[in-house]
Amino acid sequence: MKIINGFWGSLLFLILLSSCGSVRDIAYLQGEGLFDKMAVVDTFEMKIMKNDILDIMVSCAEPELLQPFNLQIWGNNGGNYGGYNGNRGYLVEVDGTINFPLLGRVKVAGLTRRKVTELVQDELRKGEYIKDPIVTVRFQNFRIMVLGEVNRPGTYNITSERVTLFEALSMAGDLTIHGRRNRVAVIREKDGERTILYHDLRSRDVFKSPDYYLQQNDMVYVEPNRIKAEASTQNQFTSVGTWMSLISFVMSTCVLIFK
Repeated sequence: MKIINGFWGSLLFLILLSSCGSVRDIAYLQGEGLFDKMAVVDTFEMKIMKNDILDIMVSCAEPELLQPFNLQIWGNNGGNYGGYNGNRGYLVEVDGTINFPLLGRVKVAGLTRRKVTELVQDELRKGEYIKDPIVTVRFQNFRIMVLGEVNRPGTYNITSERVTLFEALSMAGDLTIHGRRNRVAVIREKDGERTILYHDLRSRDVFKSPDYYLQQNDMVYVEPNRIKAEASTQNQFTSVGTWMSLISFVMSTCVLIFK
């Protein structure tokens, strides 16, 4: 009886131990205490890059002055003028400029949305085109990709000015149970270079990552865990075995028929 009780006790201990290990593998933002406070440094502002498409709207108290700037309101043919397309906005060229009506080439790459707003307003005042312009700048093509072990992989259009790594994963329906919480990569292309930075979502240090706030065209990739990888390998071998069995069956049948 003591041996049986010892067996069941050991089995229960192993089950509890494996359960604890499973929780440690999948729980986010793990810590020691029940309460933790971290300073939030809210200084991130996304910068404009080449191939961005900007929606720039100009308004003022005198609507007749707006005709050259807001052609999507005044124009009926949807044509281009001064670099603006009513459907696509202002494209940031490879030299970092946009072609803005009356102002010509305006350097915007490397600036924030707020800085471009101030720049266009100042130039309109200096050129005496509009005395008190109100300028609104938005990103039209801010999108990210989320791939790998998530429930809804795909490309997501972002309507706000910024998005965090956790927000992107939430859009994709969170990680599957087979996603590695400690191997979530942010792949970024900038200035002709591609960087890959891995994140451990189980650690609160993820908030300190330079890639925590995503940028235009970033790719988030979640690696599969060992169980999923092994299952995939087993399925591959099973598929090969099935084909080999089928070929063997066909060959045996041919031998019997033509014998």
